[in-house]
Parts: sequence; C-alpha cells; structure tokens
Amino acid sequence: MPIHFATEHRHTALITIDRPETKNALDMIHFRDLAAAWRRFDEDDELWVAVVTGVDRNFMSGADLKTFIPQVTKLQKEIAAGGVDEIDGCRLSDSLHAVLRGTKLYKPIIAAVNGPCVAGGMEMLGGVDIRIATPNASFGVMEPKRGLFAGGGTTVRLPRQLPFPAAMEFLLTAERFPAERALELGLLNEIVAEEQLMDRAFEWADRISANAPLAVQATKESVLRGLALEYDEALKLESKIASKVFQTEDAKEGPKAFAEKREPKWQAR
Repeated sequence: MPIHFATEHRHTALITIDRPETKNALDMIHFRDLAAAWRRFDEDDELWVAVVTGVDRNFMSGADLKTFIPQVTKLQKEIAAGGVDEIDGCRLSDSLHAVLRGTKLYKPIIAAVNGPCVAGGMEMLGGVDIRIATPNASFGVMEPKRGLFAGGGTTVRLPRQLPFPAAMEFLLTAERFPAERALELGLLNEIVAEEQLMDRAFEWADRISANAPLAVQATKESVLRGLALEYDEALKLESKIASKVFQTEDAKEGPKAFAEKREPKWQAR
C-alpha cells in the first residue's frame, strides 16, 4: 500500500507516503488512503502524535498532474455546482482531508520533510504543527506555474502562519525555495542532517507525548479555532476548553505527581 501506517513508536503514528514513481504526487485513490490514515490516527486513543514523511528523498508533490488534475478540471463546473462528489469511487472531500483542510484533527502532527514539498505537499504542511527538514528539502506553492490554484488551504493558512511578505513571496512567485530559505522565512522549526531526520522527528514526538495528551490536544484546538474568531470570542472559547481540561483525571494526576516528585501517569481521560 503506497500510504503506510505504523505504530511501533510509543504513542506515535508514522504515516509514510510511498509513491516514488510520481515523486509522491497522489491520485484520487492515494488521496483517499492518506485521508483514511489521518482518520485512523485521530480515532485511536493510544496514538497521541503523528509523524508524516515520504520515501526516496521525496516528501509530497501534491496532486498527480497526469491523472487527478485532468479529472478535476474536466468536471469542475459540475463539482462547483455540487453535482459531483465522487471520482473513481473516491470522495472528493478526501483530497482535502488528506492535506488536512477541513478536518478537526487536534492531535499534534510532525512533518519530517526529506525532499520536495510542493503544491499539495505545502497544502498539507500548513496543517502540520512541527516541521523538520533535511538540507535537500525544497518548498513551493507551484500551482500558478501550471495555471492552477492552491485550494487546499494554503492561501488561507500561510498568511496566518508566516509574516505577510514571506507568505506572499511563496504564493505569488510560485518558485521553489531551498530549506535554508524556508527556515529563514519561518516555515520550518529546524534543518537536520538526512541521516538524523527520523530520529529527530521521534524525539519531537517524545517531547510532546511526555505531556498530558488531552491538555495538548485542547491547546491545539484552542489555537486553531481561536484564530478564526474575534479576540474576545477566542478568549471565551479558551475558557470553555480550559474548563473541560481541568475536569479530567489527568488534571488531578499532574499536580499529584509533582507533589510526590515522580513522573505523571497519563490516562488520557
């Protein structure tokens, strides 16, 4: 299966995109499978963090220009009118959920970027929390070079995540940026040697999963939902989410473990 799902690392899902013949560009079937991997991660209470990466020094090149794009372009009027919601037996919504647009996935996600991260790869990166890359990685919102539009969330998320001039540099030039430039513009957390990438990604996962999982997920939820609200409304939402966290068993365990000078035992409830 070109979308691999592994759970060997404690509380961490590893999702690997494996379609090297297209430089990890996806068609409808593989968008469907990637969306299914995200749902599987979200629904498993034992999985607290996900790491996503690609094979053969490729991360993700977005939609397959030879299959997916012609299909969607041909049916665009019908799709826009709501008359088509499936292609090849796959839901169109899965292509958006695959790149983390329109999902309510509040578990933390780490991207281990080991090569080109362009077009739909950049769309998905916008839904990821921690971004680690190798020196050979590259980044770009390439759609305008092909007369297309980055409709998987990039034009909305990127200006909220980067300084406006940096976001517009990506969006308007449609150029490919090296990892060093992406780090400089604030797109990445760090660059590491290729042989250290996965170890470093799992180190990040361990740092996050050392914390109470419900508190971490609530924190991400408050951030993402709050960004869509007016300031005062975001504060009200934060208070509601905080109240739920303070009522959990983990909220009792944390202070108790601190008083007893031991590591907490999180129950995720």
